[in-house]
Amino acid sequence: MKRLQRSKSQVLLLALSLLGVAIAIYLTSVHYENVPLVCSESGLINCTRVLSSSYSVVLGTSLPITIPGFGWCVVSAALAIAGLCAKTGLWQRRIRIAQFAWALAGLLVVLYLVYVEIVRLHTICAWCTALHVLILLIFLIALVQLQSLPSDSISSSETESEEAENMSTLPRSK
Repeated sequence: MKRLQRSKSQVLLLALSLLGVAIAIYLTSVHYENVPLVCSESGLINCTRVLSSSYSVVLGTSLPITIPGFGWCVVSAALAIAGLCAKTGLWQRRIRIAQFAWALAGLLVVLYLVYVEIVRLHTICAWCTALHVLILLIFLIALVQLQSLPSDSISSSETESEEAENMSTLPRSK
């Protein structure tokens, strides 16, 4: 039952990450193709204003901020796939810690970008907000997963058997 719950949360993390990849690809293509956005261009929600601001590119470059966002989502998806494939408690624990740390880093960037949108630009981008919400959800799922790990989730016999397995694959000297 626990494996099924873990699988569900990893599948959800994967789905959210892939949705983030799709949004990042769309926004990157809008940046490079100069096509109109499917978004409001007036009032509080003004995607064009946000995505054409100096904050929409990586500082000191012409690289759109959506490319690092794309990379973040790809790594998040890879971690979810690794979480689905992890067989031992040790690897599950490591992957969950990595997912949490990665999601926390993403959330910190999101907080900065929301600050920029609201305080500096006085407008928000609906597409950016959708991606920010996805990252928040990924963070919350990673947090719940991390908290659901028992403190002694790796028994000494499991660790010993994993170490023995690793030792058996090493070449033996004569």
